[in-house]
Amino acid sequence: MASAKTKSLPRLKEKYLNQVVPKLKETFNYANRMAVPKIQKVVLNMGVGAATQNGKLLDSSVAEMTLIAGQKPVITRARKSISNFKLRAGVAIGCMVTLRNDRAYYFLDKLFNIVIPRIRDFRGLSPKAFDGRGNYSLGLQEQLVFPEIKYDSVDKVQGMNITIVTSARTDGEARELLALMGLPFRKAQKTQ
Repeated sequence: MASAKTKSLPRLKEKYLNQVVPKLKETFNYANRMAVPKIQKVVLNMGVGAATQNGKLLDSSVAEMTLIAGQKPVITRARKSISNFKLRAGVAIGCMVTLRNDRAYYFLDKLFNIVIPRIRDFRGLSPKAFDGRGNYSLGLQEQLVFPEIKYDSVDKVQGMNITIVTSARTDGEARELLALMGLPFRKAQKTQ
């Protein structure tokens, strides 16, 4: 008899299904489990403005993004020409990758538990970085906080944007979802 392969769930997805869904259902009085907001995708974006002068920088950024995300990124190109930036339409200026399903959960687990604690002088993420539709964006100033990136192999320190897209209808629902999943938000300051 052939044994069926059992696919293990990502740790963060198990936490979502077993702990977060019941708490959100109780807090927001959802009619059923399908109404509870969930993470749809995670988008990583790295702009490499210096790539217009030095094409090797873009190649190294693509390699680093591949290591970080575990999937090959798409090269983004300029949409229009801007003479002040010495930029022409169609020139490669960055890379981005979209993670869905299990890859998104694995990446977020790494982000919440390994990467964010390695940020220098970290006091919590801003709870105001929502876009009004339940999506959260955060920026990292350097790619060196990821454990896959070796300090010696980095040509240029680059920042990146990470956008977490949820199915939440409001920012309050999305904030509660991400807080329960482990995103470390900054505590509100007491005014005196």
